[in-house]
Amino acid sequence: MHAIARTKYLRMSPKKVRHVANLIKGKPVLEALNILNFTPNAAAQPLAKTLKAAASNAIANEGTSKLKAEDLAIKKIYIDEAPTMRRVRYQSMGRVFLLRKRMCHITIEVEGEPEREIATRTAKPRTKKEGAEGEADTAEQPKRTRKPARKKATGAKKTSKTGAKKKAVKKSAKSTGGTKKSAKSKTKGKAEPAEEKKKKKE
Repeated sequence: MHAIARTKYLRMSPKKVRHVANLIKGKPVLEALNILNFTPNAAAQPLAKTLKAAASNAIANEGTSKLKAEDLAIKKIYIDEAPTMRRVRYQSMGRVFLLRKRMCHITIEVEGEPEREIATRTAKPRTKKEGAEGEADTAEQPKRTRKPARKKATGAKKTSKTGAKKKAVKKSAKSTGGTKKSAKSKTKGKAEPAEEKKKKKE
C-alpha cells in the first residue's frame, strides 16, 4: 500500500530542501519525524508537514484497523524546481542587480504492508469421546432443575405461615372487639344509676 502527498510552490530553494531530505530517505515514518523535529534547518518544518499528510493518506485509504503509522516507510522523495521569481535591486551609479527568488515542489511517497487478518477458528467435529461427554452432561441436567422446585416448596411454606399469622391477627382483633363491647355495656350500666340519682334529687 502506498500513498503520495505534495507541497507546491514552497518559497525555498530546492538545494536547501534537498540537504534535509537526504537525512530521511528510505527511513520509517516515525523515525523520520523524530529526525525532522530535532533538525534546526528551516526546510525541516515543511518536510515534516508533507510527510504527515502522506502517512494520513495511506492510513485513510487502508483503514486504521489494518494499517498504522508504525508500518509505513518513506519510499521516494522528490524536490523539484518550481518557477523562479525575478526581482531587481538598484545600486549606485545607475547599476541594477538581479535577484532570483527560487521556489520548489516537495513530493513524498510512502509505502507499507497492512497487517494480515487473523483467521478465526472453525468448529471442530465432535469425536466419540466428546459425544459421550455431551450425553453425560445432558444426564446431569435434571439435577439442576430440582433446585427451583425446592424453592417453590419453601415459598408455599412461607405463604402458609403468613396465612396462619393473618388468622391469628383476625382472632385477636375479634377478641379485642368483644372486650370493647363489654366495656361499653359496663359504662352504660354505670350511667343509668347516675341518672336515676339526679332524678331523685330533683
